[in-house]
Amino acid sequence: MSMDAKRVLLFQIAATLFLASAVAAAASNTTAGIPMQGCPNKCGEVDIPYPFGIGTDCFMQGFDITCAADPPRAFLSTGNMEVLRISLVDHELTVRLHMATQCSDGRINANSSVNDPYLFSATSNKFTVVGCSTLGYVGGKKNDNDSYTTGCISMCHEESSVSEGPSCDGLGCCQTSIPKGLNSFTTYIDFDNVNAPSFSPCSYAFLADQDWFQFDKSKLTEDFGKINNNRTPAVLDWAIRSPASCPEAEALPGTYACRGGNTTCLNSTNGDGYRCMCSEGYTGNPYIEGGCQDIDECQLPLLYPCFGVCTNKPGGYDCTCPPGTLGNATEYNCTDIPSKFPAPARLAFGFSALFVAVGLLLFLATCKNVIVTQKSKHKNEREIFFGKNGGFKLYEEILSKKVGTVQVFTEEELQRATDNFDDKRVIGCGRYGMVYRGILDDLRVVAIKKSKKVDERRKDEFVNEIIDLSQINHTHIVRFMGCCLELDVPMLVYEYVSNGSLFEVLHPEHHASRLPFQARLTIAQQTAEALAYLHSATTRSITHGDVKSHNILLDTDLSAKVSGFGASHLVPVDENEFIAFVQETFGVVLLELITGKKAIYTDAAGEKKSLATSFLVTMKEQRPWDILDVKMVEQGGEQLLGEVVAIAMECLSVKGEERPSMKEVAERLHSLRRFRLQPKEENYRGEIEMI
Repeated sequence: MSMDAKRVLLFQIAATLFLASAVAAAASNTTAGIPMQGCPNKCGEVDIPYPFGIGTDCFMQGFDITCAADPPRAFLSTGNMEVLRISLVDHELTVRLHMATQCSDGRINANSSVNDPYLFSATSNKFTVVGCSTLGYVGGKKNDNDSYTTGCISMCHEESSVSEGPSCDGLGCCQTSIPKGLNSFTTYIDFDNVNAPSFSPCSYAFLADQDWFQFDKSKLTEDFGKINNNRTPAVLDWAIRSPASCPEAEALPGTYACRGGNTTCLNSTNGDGYRCMCSEGYTGNPYIEGGCQDIDECQLPLLYPCFGVCTNKPGGYDCTCPPGTLGNATEYNCTDIPSKFPAPARLAFGFSALFVAVGLLLFLATCKNVIVTQKSKHKNEREIFFGKNGGFKLYEEILSKKVGTVQVFTEEELQRATDNFDDKRVIGCGRYGMVYRGILDDLRVVAIKKSKKVDERRKDEFVNEIIDLSQINHTHIVRFMGCCLELDVPMLVYEYVSNGSLFEVLHPEHHASRLPFQARLTIAQQTAEALAYLHSATTRSITHGDVKSHNILLDTDLSAKVSGFGASHLVPVDENEFIAFVQETFGVVLLELITGKKAIYTDAAGEKKSLATSFLVTMKEQRPWDILDVKMVEQGGEQLLGEVVAIAMECLSVKGEERPSMKEVAERLHSLRRFRLQPKEENYRGEIEMI
């Protein structure tokens, strides 16, 4: 009988044995309780939110956690299973499981089991087999006492045939799903020691979080098991298992686990039971009294936009148009309310107001001298600053029509637009100053840049730079609208872009970015085109002094708009060095797009790292998968991503003269986008070239 036939027969025998066995499933009678004051809410780095708890009267029945000391580590109270993460939102719990292994020194099978309220997650886990000439299978019991067996075979006769990619396709590793309701299982390996190739001395079989495992050839060695201590992270689904559904639970208020108001009950999606969630507009812990607190939407303008007057209310918010206007303020379409008074009535009202004003002036005559003196002093200061900042020259340019799109704002106009530069209006800050969201008298929404300081040596050139800014007309550059010259440090006014910055979209606080590869490639191309335009398309080359993901804004359709370039005009630098610096910093933005990491990020050990430095090190050591975003590789393909990696490497070159121009970068990214949109063979796999 051939080796393959033996392997299939062994698989069938194992399946029959598991189908013939029976294991009783334990069931816990869960009751809703309230944690005592002073219960620990953390064990090491793991948060322990109720209904979980450590110690007497600190947990709901079945949710007890033990905390080992030195170092502190959390464990399930039964089964000695280490806990890595507890989520109230997803109702998931991440634990460490043993893997089955077989190397030259012997074979180790692995078994795992959990009791209520836990079940192994069918949506977050995959059963994975790693090795060559290896059959791995898993068998166990479901919560309805049904037996279950499945497995897969991984083959590879030559090292060159092993797939170099994060997914498993049967060459070096294979994967399969598990069913819902699984509460115990054992993993087995059948490893062909005779025909096993030398580059794959070990085989492994394990259940693990599918987002954790990424395959490469190094996983075929003994080091894979040693590095992970022969353990893997896996996900458990948890729920309140009794009563079996929301209607049954709500009929028993004494044991109903969803506490206080503002909660919602959802039936479990894995096994019997139910889950508690905070109602829409609330956040917190739905399992404790008063645990779901109202979200103040007015403090989160990026998530809950309002272009008028925002008023928070329980479970939501009201957004109304400013006085004298009407429309939908959440979409910025408020318009002036037409006057209901006829012209004679308005004229009569005007005369009445005039008489009242005259009377008021007479009444305030006693303090006239003080007011006049103060106003005169302030006016003189504004005129002095206006002249020093080149205001009169700018007016001449406007009258001569050399500048036709610049509006000169007064200090009072911008104060009104920003509620006197209220901190609530701040939408950005950086090394050059603060940016405020303002609403002008004509209801246009603008971004107002208030710089911290200015280079006195270049103040004389300020008006020339304003003229240069007024000439910029590019789809992917934030439009310059005007300036205020009545202060020692002039203020610049730009169009307001409503969808936030690329940084906010790439690095959300509570979940991974959902920005797809095609959109990232488009944003990179548009940004490069904008920077190339700034370098060459205007009368004088405009160099951007602060290229970063914070300064790449996104419109409603995710089109890029480069901002922040006005600041570079006031910084005395060598132009050639500056353009080289721009290309380097664009390279960092490109890295953020393909790795999903921040320019300065925190690694697994909690240390701050430079993304550019880490990238260059991993590329030099031929370890690209350590830093690239796996989802980007899957969506874009290795060949295409390799081209983007090459551009980033060139932009980050130590020698500035070796870096490509922004025009060349834009053209190459444009070609890659066209290539991405062309139909291509589904099974084609390229490879990332190491430079």
